[in-house]
Amino acid sequence: MDIRQDAQIIISESIKAVLPDAAVRKALTKRSITKNAYVVAIGKAAWRMASSAQQALGDALVSGVVITKYEHSEGAIPRMEIIEAGHPIPDENGILGTRKALDLVSGLTSDDTVIFLISGGGSALFELPLPGVSLQDIAGVTRQLLCCGANIVEINTVRKHLSAVKGGRFAQRCAPACVLSIVLSDVLGDSLDSIASGPAYPDASTCGDVMQILGKYNLTLPEHLRHALLQETPKHLDNAETEITGNVAEICSAAMICAENLGYTPLLLTTTLDCEARGAGECLAAIAREIKRSGKPIPAPCAIILGGETIVRVIGSGKGGRNQELALASAKGIDGLDNVVIFSVGSDGTDGPTDAAGGMVTGDYAGRCRDAGLSIDAYLHDNNAYELLKRTDGLIITGATGTNVNDLSVILCG
Repeated sequence: MDIRQDAQIIISESIKAVLPDAAVRKALTKRSITKNAYVVAIGKAAWRMASSAQQALGDALVSGVVITKYEHSEGAIPRMEIIEAGHPIPDENGILGTRKALDLVSGLTSDDTVIFLISGGGSALFELPLPGVSLQDIAGVTRQLLCCGANIVEINTVRKHLSAVKGGRFAQRCAPACVLSIVLSDVLGDSLDSIASGPAYPDASTCGDVMQILGKYNLTLPEHLRHALLQETPKHLDNAETEITGNVAEICSAAMICAENLGYTPLLLTTTLDCEARGAGECLAAIAREIKRSGKPIPAPCAIILGGETIVRVIGSGKGGRNQELALASAKGIDGLDNVVIFSVGSDGTDGPTDAAGGMVTGDYAGRCRDAGLSIDAYLHDNNAYELLKRTDGLIITGATGTNVNDLSVILCG
């Protein structure tokens, strides 16, 4: 049994199962939209979703705007303008793309339909600051929240209150046209007002929630930002409809099916993994040790499946991402275990500001690092998982996948 090869097969097949193509076509076909359709697609999967929409809509499509992450476009799409922009920190291209989207929906009537295709990363990519707020202001707040370990819901709660398009404000700009949102969820629990910061969904968060988050992380903001954050977001929209076409539960289900086909007994542990990456990695290693020691919670060969999204508290100056840090943090805990692999992968193919999707370690990994004079603890302390995993053949490289439904973490025990 080549357990690393099995892990690669599970990664490939699981991601393939949550590509949005068929789901987008199905969602549009069943509505029989025959005219006056305008497409706005945002997020890391925006290109793939927009391409599928263009095929499904045919002559009903008037025009569209696609805003996706740099290097995530796969070429021209008929009647669509494609803009690549910054993620996770918004940049001027994101502002440009958002203005183009607003121009597209300006002046529409009740006979028109806006097809709003949303995927992970949309919150950073689809941005227009409120009057008096700059892009640099939003970028600075985002950096502070990322570095202090705020989760995605907390980050989006703050960002939507600084934005002219988030928190339901985009749907307001589309009125009286109907907005049909087709969503590829990257938020645990599929909270529609949190996915991409809910541009076309009534916002459940309040100004009071924002102030609690700022207090929790001891963030200090200038007075003009605090003033902007006190402007409440829409709590009711009568021109918006939403359908979810994919989420983390689907990638976990696909991983379980693939693992079983490869001869492993699958066990879904959670689809709501939400903690620090380093602690998650140590916990997965402890589970692997228990399986090898006692055969519990299930005996080998088995696959323990987890889905969700961890966080990283940045204290060093290294390079990495939450999935790489999780995998590396598990390595010492499985030291010396035969036929064990732990991997964690971002379904979008990008983990942090790197070209890797995640990381993978085996029971002999820590020993190989020792033999090479490389300290796992030192690299973790510097948040430098990428460099160590790169030097030791531990990176998972998929390239941009065209989807985004959180992260998949797996323990394989042979």
